Amino acid sequence: MKPQPLNDLVLLRPVEAQEVTKGGIILPDTAKETPDEGIVEAIAANATDEVVIGDRVIYKKYSGETIRVDGEDFKLVPAGDLLAKLVEADEIPD
Repeated sequence: MKPQPLNDLVLLRPVEAQEVTKGGIILPDTAKETPDEGIVEAIAANATDEVVIGDRVIYKKYSGETIRVDGEDFKLVPAGDLLAKLVEADEIPD
């Protein structure tokens, strides 16, 4: 079962925070930042045409509500709080 967002919200699956830095240092749970990046799982009707299901997006740091459904964490974020869509460099139009 997956929730269907309403009222121009976007349902995101948060991307896990890094457990090891690029330098190889292992981070404890208390040092990890809350993720501000996620994968679009569902979009409310008429919320936005700029993202589609499966897009990886960046949203405002303290935006939205975290919900738990069937043991999985999701984030409900207003479409206006989405900041960027992550795309491959060759997909960016001139």
